[in-house]
Amino acid sequence: MSFDPHALADRARPHVLALFRVVVALLFTCHGAAGLFGVLGGAHGRTVPLGQWPGWWAALIQLAGGVLVLLGFGTRPAALLCSGSMAYAYFSVHQGHALWPIENGGEPAVLFCWAFLAIAVTGPGSLAVDRLRPYPTGRTVRAAVPVE
Repeated sequence: MSFDPHALADRARPHVLALFRVVVALLFTCHGAAGLFGVLGGAHGRTVPLGQWPGWWAALIQLAGGVLVLLGFGTRPAALLCSGSMAYAYFSVHQGHALWPIENGGEPAVLFCWAFLAIAVTGPGSLAVDRLRPYPTGRTVRAAVPVE
């Protein structure tokens, strides 16, 4: 019996993808909770005023979208919404201050945008509610990579 690192990596892929999804979504959810409820040290201990555009809506997307992606429920559309909201945040809030994210403070927005886009494209991985529920056509949602 020989050790095949490629086979091991292939077997681990859906689980690592699920862990990536959970960690990214948990961090994103914390941003939303900080903005809406002034907890976790975010938003400088203040809440975003109810209905204020775009801050309150962004925090709502962060909280609700983050929870959905965290659970793996409606993962692809929720992740796509989260990705788009971070692209909007980058271009509307950060990009006008300087060209590069390192200069304009937009690194978190860029990282969340691309991380959620990757989740939307690859699917939820293992341990997701999406993997349990059937589509209306009767087929079950599958991750982009098989789970062994």
